[in-house]
This record gives sequence, structure tokens and C-alpha cells, in this order.
Amino acid sequence: MRDAVAAYLDWWEEAGVLDAVGKEATNWFAHGNSGRGPASVARVAPVPPVSVPFKTPPRPAPADDPRARDLVAQAGTLDELHGLLKGFEGCGLRATAKNLCFYRGSPRARLMLIGEAPGRDEDLAGKPFVGRAGQLLNRMLSAIGLDESKVHIANTVYWRPPGNRTPTPEETAACAPFLTRQMELVDPSVVVLLGGVAAKSVLGLTDGILKLRGKWRSLAIAGREVRTLATLHPAYLLRTPAAKRQAWQDLLLIDAALRG
Repeated sequence: MRDAVAAYLDWWEEAGVLDAVGKEATNWFAHGNSGRGPASVARVAPVPPVSVPFKTPPRPAPADDPRARDLVAQAGTLDELHGLLKGFEGCGLRATAKNLCFYRGSPRARLMLIGEAPGRDEDLAGKPFVGRAGQLLNRMLSAIGLDESKVHIANTVYWRPPGNRTPTPEETAACAPFLTRQMELVDPSVVVLLGGVAAKSVLGLTDGILKLRGKWRSLAIAGREVRTLATLHPAYLLRTPAAKRQAWQDLLLIDAALRG
């Protein structure tokens, strides 16, 4: 039972939920509850339903940080880009993270995979995709004959967001010029975007990952068009094993593109 409760709490922490209560207290006395116990609960006045729009218009992502654009122009190698990132203070995530997570794998690769953000394990190790999701990603790549020596793995941001929350548009925009330069230096033939955050950030789209996945798109890198595919994030597959069938279909597309 203790292990089950611990696993349940870990799942919510990975999802970015840190508090078990709301940010603002509710005055139940205002709703007619005397607060004397269960007998008084029946006298609580019903709260009218709140009308929520079915779909809110997407907020446009902010422009790339000009400080980052000026910096990346100086990077001729991944090592130089890494050094510039170490001194870059334009992304607030670095203030709460333990380590910079740059990339894992080969510095030059035909296949580049981009995820959302480092998690707790990645923050400690200083490398992307080394936790449970990363281990699953390794097995997925192995299924189509690939390993770390043949791929390049990165994220849309280089520091762990507090509580594993989703990075904000401002945070991904601050890191975007570095990621763009990283893609240029890696020079991939195929780019795979792991999860909705990466797909929306890199492609500039607003649809959910279930609509975006499994369709080839074109991404301009260093003046050439590169085949790009969005697929499900390994962390999602850990929570939703039934979705592995869709992920396998995407893997077959990736394998065929690399062989072709």
C-alpha cells in the first residue's frame, strides 16, 4: 500500500502538481454551512455552474530573445554552443535548476529527437531523457535498430522547470535560438518531436499531439527542408500503455524515412 501511494504521488509530481489545495481559501460559511459537522453540509447552498468556453484562442508565442540570437551567431560547434548556454541568463529556469541539460547522443546524426524539458532525473544527471521516459525511448529506438550513438536527443528548453511543469512560451522562446543553432550543427535528415509541447513549439502549431502525430511535415533548417514528424512523448506512453500502438506506427514511419 505504501509503494502504491508513493507511486501515485510521484505521478502527480511529474505532472507538475505540487499542492493538494487551491491557491485561495474558500469561505464555506458564505454558502450557508455553519461548520458544525456533517449535519450542516446538507444546508450548503448549491454553487451555480461556471460557464467555460469550449476552446480558448491560442496565445501567439513571443519572439525569440534577441540576446540569444546574438549569442548563437558566435557558435561554430556544439561545444561552443554549450559554452554560450552556460553563460546565458536570458531564461529564468536556470535559477531553479541544478544542471544545464544540453544533449545526449551523437553530435552529428541523421535522426534528431526533441522533447519538452528536463525532469528530475535529467536535472541531476545534466543530460536529457535519462529517467524512466528516457529508458523507454531507448527501447523504442532499439526496436528500429538505433541507439544513442546514432541519434541526437535534446529538449525545447535546457533547464528543468520547477515541479516538472510545462515550460512557458517565454521560456521556450528564450531557448529557441539555441535549439535552432543546435539543429543546424547536428544537421539531421529527420527530426522527431516528442509530445505536444515540442511539436507546438518547433512547428508553431496549436493542435493537440493526437492530431499532430503521424504526419510528415517540413522544417527549414539552415536553408534546407527537413522531414519532421511529431509523435507521442514516452512519458505519456508510460501513463497510457494502450497508446504504444500509435507510437509503433510512428516508429515504422521514422524507420522507413531513414532507410529511404
